[in-house]
This record gives sequence, C-alpha cells and structure tokens, in this order.
Amino acid sequence: MEHGNYTGVSQFILLGLSTDPEIQPLFFTLFLSIYLIILLGNLLIVLAVSFDSHLHTPMYFFLSNLSFTDICFSTTTLPKMLANIKAQNQRITYTGCLMQICSSLVFAGLENFLLAVMAYDRYVAICHPLRYTIIMSPTLCGSLSLLSLFMSLMNALLQSLMVLRLSFCTDLEIPNFFCELAPVLKLACSDTFINYILAYLVITFLGGVPVSGIIFSYTQIISAVLRRTSGGRKYKVFSTCGSHLSIVSIFYGTALGVYISSTFPHSSRETAVASILYSMVPQMMNPFIYSLRNRDMKEALRKFINRIRLF
Repeated sequence: MEHGNYTGVSQFILLGLSTDPEIQPLFFTLFLSIYLIILLGNLLIVLAVSFDSHLHTPMYFFLSNLSFTDICFSTTTLPKMLANIKAQNQRITYTGCLMQICSSLVFAGLENFLLAVMAYDRYVAICHPLRYTIIMSPTLCGSLSLLSLFMSLMNALLQSLMVLRLSFCTDLEIPNFFCELAPVLKLACSDTFINYILAYLVITFLGGVPVSGIIFSYTQIISAVLRRTSGGRKYKVFSTCGSHLSIVSIFYGTALGVYISSTFPHSSRETAVASILYSMVPQMMNPFIYSLRNRDMKEALRKFINRIRLF
C-alpha cells in the first residue's frame, strides 16, 4: 500500500459510540445535558471563589483553577461531538483533529498536576498548620499553577509535533468521539516507535510523579491525623480531604480504564466508553462533590446565587 504524506490527509472520521441514526438524538440530548452541567457547575465554583473573600485561600484558588480546567477540557471535545451528531456528519479536519489532540493533552495534563498540587496543599495544611500561610504563599501558589501549565503545554506541543511527522493510510476511521493520541497513532502507516516511546516516557514521568506525590501526601496526612488528633477532629480532617480524594479516584480510575482498554486491539467500543468516562465524568462530578461536601463552598454558592437574584 502506498503511504500518503500527512499533507494529503484532509480529514478523519470519528466513529463515536454508534453509527445508528435512531439513537443519535438520545446521544445528543445526553451529552448536551452533561456539557451544560459541566459548564454551569464549574463556572459557579469559579465565580463563587472569585467573589467571596472568605474563599481567597490556596485550597480554593487551586479548586477554581481545577474547575476552569474542567470547563476547557470538556469544551475541547464536546461541542464538536454535539455538532457532528446534530449534522449527522462524523468527519473532522486534519487540523481540527491535531488541535483536539494538543488541547486534550494540555488540559488533561493540567488537571493531573493540579490534583497533585491540591494534595500537597492539604499535606501542608494538616501536617504543618502553623507554617501553612508562610509555605503556601501567593507567590508559591501562582508559581505552582504556572509550572503545571508550562509542563502541560510543553508535553502537548511535543506530542503534537511528533504526530506531524507521521504518514497516514486510507483507513482514517477513529473509534472514538474525539481525536485522542493513541487511536490516531494506530492509523499511521509510518513508523510510530518514537511516538510510543515518547508517550510511555511522558506517562511514566508526568503521570507517575504527581501520583507519587499524592500518595506521599496522603500517607503523611493519615499518619499525622491518627497520631495527633481526637475523634471529632479526625472526622473533620477526613471530610475535608474526602472531596479531593473522590476527584482523584474518579480521574485516575477512568484514565487507567482508557489506558487498559487501548492496549487491546479489538476493544474500540470499550475504548470510546472509557474515554467518555475519563473526559466527562470527573469534570461533571467535581462541582457536586465539592459543593455538597464542603460547608464553606455551599455558603459561598448560596451568597452568590442570592446576589444574582437581586439584579
């Protein structure tokens, strides 16, 4: 088969979950509802943190960053998916596909780093409470956020530039609802050895380091809580950390599902389902988990909604 250079590739076909036209309206309604929930829920958190001075603390600063990242992550994939379902058109341009790969890597990586930074914030707050305001200074918080963004951008740009060097065959069907790096690499006719080596190195380093940091932070937190605090104090601390641990479990659990499903050659449907869980469920659950489990956030949201009603 003659290999075609990437400059001759004009579009890919996103197969999604199903090509059955009868269930497309159901998918459109479902995913539009999910997208609106993600937008509204996370936007409320960002606005509540911005307008309530009581929430101008490192924990809520990182939470608002996480919510903004969730909005951007879902906006990278869902609008195009909804437009394709509505138009009964599964095509995406080569440029659009490359942009989706780059954007999804940026915001998935940023979410990964922010979860680790939030774990470190809880570690300092619980294990070093007297030095908390000194250690978690505005300068450090801003630097950690910018460093997370920088590393995510560098990874996304590097991975995207490596895709540019590939040639693609005539079979350009992606068994997913958006362009993800792994399915696109499988369509390449040229050698993808370097791409896979780079991807695995990135997963090992940029994934392993934050996960190790989260595990270390909560190991120290649990040890400190069991050793120093009373029963009532223990419940309060674990309740505070419970929201973050819930998001961590959902995010890394669904991401692991994507990784496992992508290793099997005949699991296109399973990979698409895992990608939906990974790119939608954590972003949708984040506002509910933090607003329902956090008294300060519930009070801030109530004040903000009441302020909106006055206008």
